[in-house]
Amino acid sequence: MTGKEQLDRAVKDFIWNIVEIHSQIEEIHKGWAQLLGITEHQWLILMAIDELDQGGGVSGIAVANKLRVNPPFVTNQTKRLENMQLLARVPSSDDARFVLMSLTEKARTGIAKLSIKREALNSTMFEGLDEASVDYLNKRLAVIATSSRLASQKLNIGVL
Repeated sequence: MTGKEQLDRAVKDFIWNIVEIHSQIEEIHKGWAQLLGITEHQWLILMAIDELDQGGGVSGIAVANKLRVNPPFVTNQTKRLENMQLLARVPSSDDARFVLMSLTEKARTGIAKLSIKREALNSTMFEGLDEASVDYLNKRLAVIATSSRLASQKLNIGVL
């Protein structure tokens, strides 16, 4: 096998491993969501808000960008989460056209109850990897993610 054929095989294997990992993570997210009585997408929105909120709330656009979804989808789902009392939505003090969202105590309590199970799953998923290995892997994946976005853009505009 030539060097190019080996690289092609390695890239194909990598892509299929990512597809498998993505599929398994989706199943895990569905499971967490079910435990809270919400959908997988709603779970991801709560996780994104939890990740992004620095104490002043998070805009729907920031959540949409984090999840790579359309802002109207986030608006629709966050209204549902608000009705379930898992999310607080308040107009921004800077610009009332924008809504800032934050988790309610009910959401924080529900997520906290899952924390021991989440830690156990994370330990299982990353068994055999130390912190330095996970950090190294994250840095390499971030480079691939950036390059993947560029490749996708090139494909979408017909450059490739």
